[in-house]
Amino acid sequence: MDTKVDTGIAQGDRNAIAEGLGRVLADTYTLYLKTHNYHWNVTGPQFRALHLMFEEQYRELWAATDEIAERIRALGYYAPGTYAEYAKLTSIQEDNGVPSADQMVANLVKGHETVVKTARDLFQLADEAKDEVSADLMVQRMDASEKTAWMLRSMIE
Repeated sequence: MDTKVDTGIAQGDRNAIAEGLGRVLADTYTLYLKTHNYHWNVTGPQFRALHLMFEEQYRELWAATDEIAERIRALGYYAPGTYAEYAKLTSIQEDNGVPSADQMVANLVKGHETVVKTARDLFQLADEAKDEVSADLMVQRMDASEKTAWMLRSMIE
């Protein structure tokens, strides 16, 4: 869908940015779901620390999904919103079974690094199209995921 949007960003650029935002949304939502799953299912000596940390992280990711989806809408497109769409768009692998606590942490590090890469790719496009709002949103996502990856990495190093 493309409605009449005239904010100074060319239609082709808006379309490409919206598609990129869809990939960032899919990665973020998939990472949210994985993190929430780990919150529910973590076990072991670090249970309490990880349970609480995963909750902080999934809440932040949940809020981010709304910001990303609303940016897609502001550009004049519909945001993807089904598991099937996310499965096609995401770069994050689902788990088979319940991993160990250390593997959960390692998986989340990889997931956050994936979000950073997806956001970084879109940042370049948004910046070139002079879409400062989308570029800024990608900076926020990169910052949040880089910091979270660092904190998670510190738990298993």
